[in-house]
Amino acid sequence: MAQVKKRQKFFNIKIPTIGKEVQLYGYELENFQDRTIIYDLTRILRGKGMILKVKVNVNGEKATSRPKELKVMPYFIRRMMRKGTNYVEDSFSAECKNGTLRIKPFLLTRKKVSRAIRKALREKAREELINYIKTKSINEIFDEVMNNRLQKTLGLRLKKIYPLSLCEVKTITLEKETEAPEEMLKKENTQSQTIAETIEEEKQREFEEVKKAPAKKTATKKKVEKEEI
Repeated sequence: MAQVKKRQKFFNIKIPTIGKEVQLYGYELENFQDRTIIYDLTRILRGKGMILKVKVNVNGEKATSRPKELKVMPYFIRRMMRKGTNYVEDSFSAECKNGTLRIKPFLLTRKKVSRAIRKALREKAREELINYIKTKSINEIFDEVMNNRLQKTLGLRLKKIYPLSLCEVKTITLEKETEAPEEMLKKENTQSQTIAETIEEEKQREFEEVKKAPAKKTATKKKVEKEEI
């Protein structure tokens, strides 16, 4: 008997970091284990050129992913640079709750400054980022960089040394995980489940409030009618 050829099909891969789902084309879901997906975040971030790299993790019939790298595109950095300014770059490793990250901050001053000020900015940025990151998990840090919360906090701290026109994390890369992917996925699932439950509870409350509102109006109308009579 002739062997039946397998057909390729689309498989759904979840990206919890951005709350989206992508489709990959292949024969088996297991073939996508440890595959790297590159996702362009320019539309999500409203024009800010940034790409997200995630690593696929297959668990039975389901596939999800975890963040691997977040990088600002070079054209966005070039667009923000102006004449008569200085930029400060750095690269270092920092430990977080469940792994080690390689961080490359990029600072742009409003005017030209001395070498001493550039050094002070570089050292202060490294100190602040190391202290801030050690209290956060990998997913929390990637989320804060995407939403520009970490950059805002850092920019306010560095403002005391010299005002900046741009405070950005150029690249953030996962170097090592101290927690197994399965444990991380369990935590992500429990977190997403609690978020879904809270959203459902809020919807139920809103529905009950809307349901009660017409009853109150009708009651007031009946009172008015009785008074008129």
